[in-house]
Amino acid sequence: MTQAAIFQPMMTLVAWTFVVLLLIPVYVFRAARQKKIALDDLKLGVLSNALPSAGIANRNYMNLLELPILFYVACLTLHATNHVDSAALHLAWTYVALRVVHSAVHLSYNKVLHRGILFGASNFVLAFIWIRLFLALSPAA
Repeated sequence: MTQAAIFQPMMTLVAWTFVVLLLIPVYVFRAARQKKIALDDLKLGVLSNALPSAGIANRNYMNLLELPILFYVACLTLHATNHVDSAALHLAWTYVALRVVHSAVHLSYNKVLHRGILFGASNFVLAFIWIRLFLALSPAA
């Protein structure tokens, strides 16, 4: 395994983020074409009440830009310090899988309990990635 292997889960999450981003204009233009909204209705952003599908996609997109930034920083730090090992790679892929499944639930049937469990599990994995990183970089290591 090379240190660069950590970039694969990172690129996968970046790609997924762009997929979710592309859903927003799809929902908006579909609703505009069906005369459910006028594009001028969106001058101040996506109207969740008028267009729930775009509002949910927009919220999910924001989720993919919030805590995942800590994932990207951790992965880059692992690479820069030559601390990518099989456990780090496994945790990174687990994090990405949980975030993708979280998005899939959010964008489909949207059951809050299921989303919450997935979100919490992904945050636990992210915290564990950081704990391992702190321990690896601590002076006592």
